[in-house]
Amino acid sequence: MKAVYFAWVRERIGKTEEILLPPAEVATVADLIAWLKQKGEGYDAAFENGSTIRAAIDHTHVKHDAAIAGAREIAFFPPMTGG
Repeated sequence: MKAVYFAWVRERIGKTEEILLPPAEVATVADLIAWLKQKGEGYDAAFENGSTIRAAIDHTHVKHDAAIAGAREIAFFPPMTGG
């Protein structure tokens, strides 16, 4: 699946996007965030408070318990404020 990073998530990781091949036991968005945190210092900083990170699977906003099986793209972005 392709991962796309936005705003300070992108800045901390140092990438706009990448292809991810998580292991089979990574089944949900929460699992994916936990797995990504182990990929290095930038990822750990980006997902330091993973519960605040928003996610979208194939352009649909999802909660962290959403399954990632079959996803073509998952996007991560910080909380947004409106105005």
